[in-house]
Amino acid sequence: MPGEDAQTATSSRTSPTVLMCPPNYYGVAYEINPWMSRTRGADRRRAQRQWETLYELVRDRGAQVKLIEPQPGLPDMVFTANAGLVWQQTVFLSRFRHAVRAPEAAHFERWFRAEGFQVRRLPPGLYFEGAGDALYCGETLCAAYRFRSDVRSHHWIAEQTGSPLAVTELINPYFYHLDTCFCPLRPGAALWYPYAFDEYGRRVLERAVNELLPVPTDEAHRFACNSVVIGSSVIVPAGCPKTLSLLKRVGFDPFEVDLSEFQKAGGSAKCLTLRLDGEDAAGWKSGKQPDSEPSSRSDAR
Repeated sequence: MPGEDAQTATSSRTSPTVLMCPPNYYGVAYEINPWMSRTRGADRRRAQRQWETLYELVRDRGAQVKLIEPQPGLPDMVFTANAGLVWQQTVFLSRFRHAVRAPEAAHFERWFRAEGFQVRRLPPGLYFEGAGDALYCGETLCAAYRFRSDVRSHHWIAEQTGSPLAVTELINPYFYHLDTCFCPLRPGAALWYPYAFDEYGRRVLERAVNELLPVPTDEAHRFACNSVVIGSSVIVPAGCPKTLSLLKRVGFDPFEVDLSEFQKAGGSAKCLTLRLDGEDAAGWKSGKQPDSEPSSRSDAR
């Protein structure tokens, strides 16, 4: 198991910091996306080994890792990317669409507050699933809706942060979160799987991101876009050789990791991590913070 130093490490502006949750209670206990099958299930011991490999690889790439304590009855809490969207020292807390995941939010909220983050909740009635559906690429907040998050949630967050917004609709239920089909690499560049989006959404992303690098269909279904970027290093799910070659051609240093047990639940490397200091591709405007209290206004478009 990871050492105690990871649990007590403090955030640093100069060192990447990642939140992870040990998979003590991970399993396929319900079915809320097409990947999940209770009859197939997951091998918990193998999942533990795979998670520990990812944990060590994240640390080896120079990141600090903080841990949140897993909770019984919440098997998907291991997917910390869904906890919220981090913007500067603020976290916009997720409100999960499915009731089986909703209790995770209270545990994540306590953790964020204890770590000194300003926690913001969305206006009532809006669903939002954090960095699963909202990722910065440069100054632009790239966001997706339909299966888990509401389009009004993204407009509200963009308003609070003053961020340009590129909002898209997902059309393939196998790519039910944005981070399963879109991976910012650096400001102005991202991996993506175009066919996860409707035609209008593809045009939105093409206008928002200068360099979109498409992954092949077979590798998209192996979660090629659900990769973890730490500086020039990219941790890629195993079985994506064309994506590895593509990343090398554009100047990145890719590393493979087998996360097949977690893919049974519809997640992989990115889903298992949340950057607490902001993704490397984020180009936040310096010095600006959202209002201390949530606004009741939401601009759906």
